[in-house]
Amino acid sequence: MTAGRAVLPAGAGGAGPSPGSVPVGLSKLTVDRSSRWSNGALSLGIVAAVVLAVLPFGAGASVINQLTQLFVLALLAVGWNLLAGYGGMVSIGQQCFVGLGSYAVLYLAQHGVLAWYAVPIAVIGAGVISIPISYVAFRLRGGYFAIGMWVTAEVFRLTIAQVQSLGGGAGASLNDLSNYSPTTRDHITYWVGLALVVLTLFAAGLLLRSRIGLALMSVRDDERAAEASGVNIVRTKRVVFVISAAICGGAGTLLIISNLQVQPDASFSVQYSAFMIFMVLVGGMGTFEGPLVGALVFFGLQQALSSYGVWYLVIVGSVAVAVTVWLPAGIWGTFDPRRRRSIVPLRHRVDYGDLVVPARTARPGATRDARGTAPTPGER
Repeated sequence: MTAGRAVLPAGAGGAGPSPGSVPVGLSKLTVDRSSRWSNGALSLGIVAAVVLAVLPFGAGASVINQLTQLFVLALLAVGWNLLAGYGGMVSIGQQCFVGLGSYAVLYLAQHGVLAWYAVPIAVIGAGVISIPISYVAFRLRGGYFAIGMWVTAEVFRLTIAQVQSLGGGAGASLNDLSNYSPTTRDHITYWVGLALVVLTLFAAGLLLRSRIGLALMSVRDDERAAEASGVNIVRTKRVVFVISAAICGGAGTLLIISNLQVQPDASFSVQYSAFMIFMVLVGGMGTFEGPLVGALVFFGLQQALSSYGVWYLVIVGSVAVAVTVWLPAGIWGTFDPRRRRSIVPLRHRVDYGDLVVPARTARPGATRDARGTAPTPGER
């Protein structure tokens, strides 16, 4: 057994080649998740992160600000996809944690914590607050859960609007960053956003490749079957609910340190849920790369159509309808329907090497390439 790879020698268990066997070449079978595609894509992703990290030294302020907004969209999409795409919990109230993340930074800044340092505290705080919320929300199912989360967001919006120390209904400004030059402020905010996105993707990958991720996808597919297999459904759902809340809270922290102001109606607006649903459905629900593709598409539409007024919303809505009808799996789901090109592969691949496979047990249509790999029946 090697790291991340299971090896089975030919003839294991004392059984040698049987009559009618099909020789396939080396003498061992390997089971692995990674592939040349995933290794190459991961390498490109690391290079892209390095390039983005040094970009502020050569890019203008407008580019930096636009990319910061793209980071916000990416966080929203990844957070909602974990909850709905993998956890099967469709929510239209995740703006609750966006607003809580923003106001947590404001509160901490008012009490002497520099806003940039308040970001990780606010992210953790959003996750902690989601724990008691989950005990109420998990009593609901399906559409009731979705509406219940929306009501929860409205309760927090109305409550914070009554707190005058946080600006009340008119909101408040984040004054502690005004002492820094615009260039310094934009650059540090950009790096904070990039760090949030990278850490979010890393954490999401670890989660989905873990036992909890496997349990999570089994709960999404069939709760009864998962429970019968020994999966703790409530605990599994609560884990992904808390992580999704923390990610959305991170998006809220990035919004306030980039805009330097916060207001209840804007921070807890249901439009954020609309953005999340659009990006995930367009990119590919239940895929790792889909939310990132959807965020890029939505960002491109925003930049190209923002000057068209109402027509911007009409075109965005038309795109959502068109993708839902003609590409129900989303852009990435259509491009990679069998999940073989994932940057973070979640499925196992079987390489038969030169293993001798009994002909009577071979699956119909299992064609092998020159390396002896049977990808169609072997991948799971």
